[in-house]
Amino acid sequence: MEEADGAGEPGRQFGCASFNQDSTSLALGTRSGYKLFSLTSVEKLDCIHESANTPDVYIVERLFSSSLVVVVSAAMPQRMNIYHFKKGTEICNYSYPNKILTIKLNRQRLVVFLEESIYVHNIKDMKLLKTLLNTPSNPSGLCALSTNHSSSYLAYPGSVTSGDIIIHDTNNLSTVVMIPAHDSPLAGLAFNASATKLASASERGTVIRVFSVPEGERLFEFRRGMKRYVNISSLSFSPDGQFLCSSSNTETVHIFKLEQVGPSGEDEAATWTAYMGKMFSAASSYLPGPVSGMMSQDRAFATVHLFSSGQRNVCTLVTIQRLLRLMVATADGQLFIYNVDPQDGGECQLAYQHRLIGVDENHRGGTNSEAGQLTQETHSSPSYAQTAALPASGCATTTLTGYSEDGGAKKGEVIPEHEFAAGPVCLDDENEFPPINSCRNVAGDGQG
Repeated sequence: MEEADGAGEPGRQFGCASFNQDSTSLALGTRSGYKLFSLTSVEKLDCIHESANTPDVYIVERLFSSSLVVVVSAAMPQRMNIYHFKKGTEICNYSYPNKILTIKLNRQRLVVFLEESIYVHNIKDMKLLKTLLNTPSNPSGLCALSTNHSSSYLAYPGSVTSGDIIIHDTNNLSTVVMIPAHDSPLAGLAFNASATKLASASERGTVIRVFSVPEGERLFEFRRGMKRYVNISSLSFSPDGQFLCSSSNTETVHIFKLEQVGPSGEDEAATWTAYMGKMFSAASSYLPGPVSGMMSQDRAFATVHLFSSGQRNVCTLVTIQRLLRLMVATADGQLFIYNVDPQDGGECQLAYQHRLIGVDENHRGGTNSEAGQLTQETHSSPSYAQTAALPASGCATTTLTGYSEDGGAKKGEVIPEHEFAAGPVCLDDENEFPPINSCRNVAGDGQG
């Protein structure tokens, strides 16, 4: 859902969908622009902003609950535009030598992915800190950027033939570890909120693994299924890191529980699933290696069965009104919200269904209520006290310090004189502006 590719698939209503870093907002790229929704209520879906100035948006990312939004249009796939949506102003735009595939951002860094190169910017002033050239071909732009304010880790594929993961520290601008995660190429990556765990899935889609960060040690292994290979659409941890959800091109969304078992198993939940898991683990020691590994993998703690399969989607776990919820945005323009039982798991109950494009059917638990239009009023979203910022000063044409005509740093060399944020950059969204001295620049090809 976060790609332009597949825009012509049946039933697709928009170009992309992405949850922000803490899943309090949903961004949609549409044929005419983009929409931002607030996700603070189950029953009510507020459209807090709508822009119709940019055609065929295939990347739109919002920085937490701030007014900073990054947009890329299929009409100009090599250019990234950064907007202050509350003020309706463009902060800056940057052009790159090839098509932009993915953009990730946190409070310190903004990272741009091309197929064979990565650009790391300081989000405080958009200075280019590092360029990673000749990275393994990554045509889908698969990556993950942690959102923890003290640890800014970037994960991306380290091979085109196997599931190696490279973890790069974007604060220190150095590679931390390479993890041989899977035999097949990667298809999914996600950090937990504290940046201490990294989940991964391969193109086969049958096994999901969780590794410690930055050590790279395997902590958990979950089996999504055995009968068929699937295309993983998204991975996402719950806010407390205790659960991990996985969606694919099938109708089933899986939720796994990350439980640490004590030395004698006393910390494991006393459920039928846990009991059977212990039985399988005990029996696996007497079986051949491949069979033993398969039996020792944990199964899903909870599941959701969507109404249809075969279309792209993106899922997230979030706490709304003090309850754990699973949200699934589908390519046909709908948002499903399910209740998750954190104690017993099982089949999740559909709490609400919203239509993101056009008329909202407002389905509660699968039944119809009065149909109505989505709210188009702009609601004042709260300022995020620890979010990076950008100024509304006039656009200058000078080149930022640290850029060069040959595309900045060569082969990952650090551009000199960059500055690190000493901590989370504090932004008063209404009164403070970002310290950007240049509004237009080129990263990579030296052309204006």
